[in-house]
Amino acid sequence: MAAMNKTVILIDGYNVYHALDQQPEWHKYKWLDFVKLVSLFLSTNDVISGVYYFTALATWLPDKMTRHKILIKALELRGATIVYGNFKGKDRYCPNCKTWYRSHEEKRTDVNIAIHLYRLAIEDIFDTAMIVSADSDLVPAIQAFKRTFPAKRVGVLFPFGRSSFELKNECDFHRKIKRNHLNQSIFPDEIDLGNGQKLVRPTTWT
Repeated sequence: MAAMNKTVILIDGYNVYHALDQQPEWHKYKWLDFVKLVSLFLSTNDVISGVYYFTALATWLPDKMTRHKILIKALELRGATIVYGNFKGKDRYCPNCKTWYRSHEEKRTDVNIAIHLYRLAIEDIFDTAMIVSADSDLVPAIQAFKRTFPAKRVGVLFPFGRSSFELKNECDFHRKIKRNHLNQSIFPDEIDLGNGQKLVRPTTWT
């Protein structure tokens, strides 16, 4: 019998979100069971030793934040650990309208992923790490990780419609999320919490 391969999943939440936000017909996939999704890419010898979802709350957009918290609760019920970054305000200039405007930029996600990659490796939580992202900012962390832990493997699972040549070159393997994988991995419209309570899929994600 082959030895079990401990696999940890590190999910770049907003990298996946922005990929699915591009087309209205893809919004239904935001109600995504990531644990089920990544399981579609594992072999019978792989065992999930941890799922980490990296994200931040858009506190200035209450409706969006409410929907996000519903998804976070659903993922916690599936055993995922939520790791929060934050948003930082940033002034940007619009060359077309010749004015400045205020926007928000997500911070810390790539750093948080790198820290967890190292910490979990030091604690020997995994043999293989699978990062769900197409963010090439992760390349330096992956390069350093591979030098430090040559016996461990790291791969990337690209969000729907995204890819990164740099990440492909640095990882031990790469896979691509396709529409049929998403179709198999949507949460039920209602998730029973017991005691008459339930989580309901946001109407804008149907």
